[in-house]
Amino acid sequence: MKNSFAQLRTFKVVGLISTGHFVSHFYMLLIPPLFPLLRHEFGVGFTELGIAITVFSVVTGLTQAPVGFLVDRFGARKILLCGLLLESAAFIWIGLAPSYWMLLAMMGVAGLANSVYHPANYSILNSSIQNIRMGRAFSIHTAAGMLGNAVAPITIVLLLSVTSWQTALIICGIMGGIISLLIGVNADAFRETLPQTHDRQKTTTQSGLQLLFSRPILLGALFFLGIAIAGHGISAFGVATLTVIHDITVTDAAAILSAYLFASPLGVLCGGWIADRIRHHHLFAALCFVAIAIVFFAVAGFSMRLGTIASLFVIAGFFSGVVSPSRDMLIRSLAPATEMGKVFGFVSTGFNVAGIIAPPLFGYILDHHNPSTVFWTVGAVSLLTVLTVVTTGQQRRRQLV
Repeated sequence: MKNSFAQLRTFKVVGLISTGHFVSHFYMLLIPPLFPLLRHEFGVGFTELGIAITVFSVVTGLTQAPVGFLVDRFGARKILLCGLLLESAAFIWIGLAPSYWMLLAMMGVAGLANSVYHPANYSILNSSIQNIRMGRAFSIHTAAGMLGNAVAPITIVLLLSVTSWQTALIICGIMGGIISLLIGVNADAFRETLPQTHDRQKTTTQSGLQLLFSRPILLGALFFLGIAIAGHGISAFGVATLTVIHDITVTDAAAILSAYLFASPLGVLCGGWIADRIRHHHLFAALCFVAIAIVFFAVAGFSMRLGTIASLFVIAGFFSGVVSPSRDMLIRSLAPATEMGKVFGFVSTGFNVAGIIAPPLFGYILDHHNPSTVFWTVGAVSLLTVLTVVTTGQQRRRQLV
């Protein structure tokens, strides 16, 4: 009976946190499908609209680590709920008061709200889930975020078929608000690891910064950066590169990319099962990145049939998903339970930095070099990521000795 109650509580916590993660990724891809409409509505170009997305990424990147400190100081549950409600309100206001400057301002607000998810979610999962289920909890959390990315464009397009884009954004914002309230009502299921009063006095900002700028945590941030740069190279420029180097249609290239993107969440769920059954997460992650590098070196260097290219992309997508839970387990092992918010907030900033530097990097490569260099670069970054993950794991082992 006791075990059954614990399992139900685990399912409840993972379900609620994963739903919040779904919402965060859903909002990330809600505006880009509207670009053709907003361009005429606001009288601006795609460059100006792209700046709005950059504002979102920059604000999240700048505030994610500080929010991690707040999570560890005041608790993850309140900050998570504030972030959910704030982001929902931001998209409602874009719909209520449509203008380019309101879009910029509210994307900044949404970026601030988005900064709470990684530090708060990982802190709650770490405190609420048993170690034997942690890998699977991380995998469901990650897969839910990927599902949010996939659902957002379809949702906004379907809403546009029956209403205006303003009303569509308001509906999506209200949906997020309802989910926020649902999570808030059930937030008593969350456990938090907060320092005791005397420990809290010792945990100064200086000591927190010393932890974040320690070698293992910095390597962990580089690990996240490498993952995200490679991911941007495939998701943003994979279609364009495939059409040039393998002389296939945009439709076929898009289908191959879709296969890659759908293979990733399947890999994530399998990776959670694996992460709960292995000890050397850094070695497993390294093997995954070697496999990804080999795939893209092959795609870049050899002429092959459409079916072979698709199969290789599915393999690469699967391995890019499988590695995620082991990635999270490795980062989790680097920090005390009371410091989990700031550590995940800091290393996750690598995603935001990659979102700023990767698109122009790969765009420049595609414009000024042999297009296959895009895939050679993805493979090279994957191999460099192997160095960061192996070194991170070795640093962790030295800490335990």
